Amino acid sequence: MLKYKIVLAGTKDVGKSSLINRFCDNVFHEKTMSTIGVAFKRKKVNLDDDMNLELHIWDFGGEEKYRTLFPSYCHGASAALILYDTTNKESLIDVENWVKIIDKNADENVIKIIIGTKIDLKDKRVITFAEAKKASQKFDFFDDPVETSSKTGENVERAFLNVSKEIINRNLQLCKNCGEFFVKNLKICNYCGAKAELEQNN
Repeated sequence: MLKYKIVLAGTKDVGKSSLINRFCDNVFHEKTMSTIGVAFKRKKVNLDDDMNLELHIWDFGGEEKYRTLFPSYCHGASAALILYDTTNKESLIDVENWVKIIDKNADENVIKIIIGTKIDLKDKRVITFAEAKKASQKFDFFDDPVETSSKTGENVERAFLNVSKEIINRNLQLCKNCGEFFVKNLKICNYCGAKAELEQNN
């Protein structure tokens, strides 16, 4: 099974752990302890065309003292989910700091997407979708923001599935001979030995 590394970033109390718990275990706790240092979970994902992959998801404490750990974990990451809290203006401003760390330490092809949290708290919301989309365009994220609620589960799976599909799109190609997916940078299909068809530049 193909395995890909994903890192989550965002300021303290933005809801990273709750998002991971909802996606991986389908649970939500009203009171979740802040992550101390680093946390890790695995999740198997089934996509179209019988494509299966395993996500290795890394969560980091958002406090300033833990940010020194984050750069080293960016290496080898296929995707970075950068979270902001829709009830906290400062969390969206802080996105830029996380983007700088990721761009400096992750691979050039890393997939970046911005994820809004706590949309169930409608009365406390202070960040509009338009504001988040503007930030997404500024930093050239691969897709529009996905707004989520870990409490209700709304759009949580969608956020990770969008990223998973983009990981496949960027990293794998379909062998026209045997119908299996294999890594794009290989010259031959590792399933049947057929020669890879090189992508043509326009």
